[in-house]
Amino acid sequence: MEESPGERPLRVLLVDDHPLLRHGLRALLEHVGGIEVVGEAGDGEEAVRLGLDLAPDVVLMDLVMPGTSGIEATRRLIDRQPDLGVLVLTMSEDDASVFAALRAGARGYVLKGTDGTSLLAAVWSVARGEAVYGPAVARRIRRFLTSGPDSGPFPELTAREREILDLLASGRSNPEIARGLFISQKTVKNHLTSIFAKLQVADRAQAVVRARRAGFGDPGTPGLSR
Repeated sequence: MEESPGERPLRVLLVDDHPLLRHGLRALLEHVGGIEVVGEAGDGEEAVRLGLDLAPDVVLMDLVMPGTSGIEATRRLIDRQPDLGVLVLTMSEDDASVFAALRAGARGYVLKGTDGTSLLAAVWSVARGEAVYGPAVARRIRRFLTSGPDSGPFPELTAREREILDLLASGRSNPEIARGLFISQKTVKNHLTSIFAKLQVADRAQAVVRARRAGFGDPGTPGLSR
């Protein structure tokens, strides 16, 4: 069992719009001892308010919530409290979400479904100032760092267009892409129009075929789109 630094327990703020998930996380964190859940927030605005008022050591932050997103909440908290440890706990593992969270100042990024032991270890690691990423996220970061910005396929596409093409090739629908990138569906449609023109394809199905041949998307995703 980990021990909290100093004489007081580790203070954790839970941020997720699902009360049952917050309840389960509280039970897990407080069961082992040495951790105190000082508050719960169901949206980004509440997360910022409680994060500033309660002075937690670690914030367990979901990304996709009503209103203010976890990305924006993280950015605002880190701007005010640069030493705060934000650990993202989310279902989103696409490149755009990962790097948006890191740019906002998150210190760790793990996926929902992570086993309790690993999650507890991640919380304590973030509290110590360490960076923590699950295996799937670490692979994405490694892939990004080992490939130059213009060395990949489709250099005619912008970085954002490649992000959208990657999500498209992974089987994401327009609403899913919009939620993952925190942009509007109209913006997604505009980017897709540009992508189709640059790749000289007629529709999303042809774009997906070209993208997957070039290594984009998750090869385990069935079908071309949802």
